[in-house]
Amino acid sequence: MSDPTLSASTTDRQRRTLWIVLILNAGLALAFVATGLIGDSSALIANGLDNGSDAAVYGLSLVALTRGARWKQLAAGVSGIMLLLFAVAVLIDVARRFAQGSDPIGPTMIGMSIVAGIINYLCLRLLQKLENKDVNLRAATTFSLNDFISNGGIVIAGVLVMWLGMNWPDLVVGLATAAIQLWGGIKILRDAKQDARKTKDNQNG
Repeated sequence: MSDPTLSASTTDRQRRTLWIVLILNAGLALAFVATGLIGDSSALIANGLDNGSDAAVYGLSLVALTRGARWKQLAAGVSGIMLLLFAVAVLIDVARRFAQGSDPIGPTMIGMSIVAGIINYLCLRLLQKLENKDVNLRAATTFSLNDFISNGGIVIAGVLVMWLGMNWPDLVVGLATAAIQLWGGIKILRDAKQDARKTKDNQNG
């Protein structure tokens, strides 16, 4: 059952926006992972996994868009859990690179992150302009904000890698990205729980 509080024009705009940010994030995920492997960068791979999870979440949001509140809350819950799982994957990659060593390429980190920062800012602005955002769209906005912040961190890490000739700035940003993902996943799960409680109270009332 679709949400009766949303007009057809509002739903259409939300659907178009979700498709745009989904395609952009899927492309960024592939580019981040590819440049991360080439540039031996944990931070780039972490952001690639992050953007990949974002794209999956936007897909779930599209499915839930014309469904009822229960569907949207379930989709948001899955989104939060996915973000927590990706954070764990990033932590494992950082630990592996710390133990085995790595040689990240600073210019690759900086160049990719500047391009991604521009694209993520565009996604963030598109999502912020939407009205009547449900729990999934609020989650999507949180994801884009996290991505934009992470991009800035990678630029700083890239400069430090070039300056110091060491890999620890890359690993620190990888850890920071994982921390942001953990915070975002917890925030989304809390929001979904509060939304479910509010829906239940409205039904009982």
